[in-house]
Amino acid sequence: MSEETKVQDSVVEESNQAALDEMVSLKKGDTVKGTIVKIEDNVAYVSVGYKYDGIITLRELSSVPVEQAAEVVKVGEEVELKVLSINDSKETMTLSKRLVDNEKGWDDIEKHFEQGDVFEVVVADVVKGGLVADVGVRAFIPASMVERHFVEDFSDYKGRTLRVIVKEIDRENNKVILSQKDVLEAEYEKEKAAKLASLQVGQELTATVQRIAPFGAFVDLGGVDGLVHVSELAWEHVKDPAEVVSVGQEVTVKVLKVEAEKGKISLSIKAAQPGPWETAATQFNVDDVVDGKVKRVTTFGAFVEITPGVEGLVHISQLAHRHVNSPYEVVKEGQEVQVKILEFNPSDKRVSLSIKATQEAPAHEETDHPVPDMKEINNPDVSLNGNNMSYSLAERFGDKLSQFK
Repeated sequence: MSEETKVQDSVVEESNQAALDEMVSLKKGDTVKGTIVKIEDNVAYVSVGYKYDGIITLRELSSVPVEQAAEVVKVGEEVELKVLSINDSKETMTLSKRLVDNEKGWDDIEKHFEQGDVFEVVVADVVKGGLVADVGVRAFIPASMVERHFVEDFSDYKGRTLRVIVKEIDRENNKVILSQKDVLEAEYEKEKAAKLASLQVGQELTATVQRIAPFGAFVDLGGVDGLVHVSELAWEHVKDPAEVVSVGQEVTVKVLKVEAEKGKISLSIKAAQPGPWETAATQFNVDDVVDGKVKRVTTFGAFVEITPGVEGLVHISQLAHRHVNSPYEVVKEGQEVQVKILEFNPSDKRVSLSIKATQEAPAHEETDHPVPDMKEINNPDVSLNGNNMSYSLAERFGDKLSQFK
């Protein structure tokens, strides 16, 4: 063998020895770092510096069930793994990412729980009763702890990033409960306190209708809710709030009352709009004949609404051309009538109306006993003791004189 050949063999031998020296020595239970080199549907191949690559099955990729390896890792990603088994004769090595993540996950979860801090998780699955997240360990977010409001369908929550706190942990039973609702509630209360401090009675704001109840509508003032009572939705009477507003609608509201200690804000939509009397000032004039509805009947007349929120009085003397003993003889509540405006004073919120002024006066009818002409009464030829006069006086005063008997 030539000297040159000896030198070459020596170089190769040294190179192989160097490679062997650099090669990782592994055994079952070891923790090692590796790089994902290939991904198939149900397995990921990883190089850990050993003489052959190892594999990670779907079950060992994550603490929650996954359908494909690509959901958890990607080619080129560096991961930390635990050796489950190794067989040099068959050149097979199985690794687990789940076990390493689980150990670190519990450490992180316990730290989050002790400190009460907020952290982010990605929803891995939607299951009956709530959501599942992979935080190194399987974590559950009950449906009641996802949002501040009720959510009927969580189907589109998979893949979402949520900000949560740890509500409950039980390492022995591998149980972790998370809550996003607590995070949202805390932020809401903070925003609410700041908003309450900035609000002033009489202030007008733009709000969005959030939800509708039988007694009114809750509106969002930009991070804080306020109530518009049903009586403050419109100037006219409202039976059902849904007839006036709808969810998502933008409205202008006026602040009526702020109770910071109770966290309550009373608002009004109608107060932020021109009042009915302001509108009526440009809508009606004296001598106008308009349609109205009888709202109330009293002993002295009837109140008639000529436009929502504007009522005027028809005095008993203005109900009909004939003598009226009781307004109930002529009108009733809810009746549609035509009225003439006699007086109109919007600033004092007063309007006088007449029904009889819209009707033609009836012709005078002849009576069976006409009243004597005054000339005849003064005529010396006519006796005051005459039958006709005696009858008239008895008829007029008889009832009153009988009171003194």
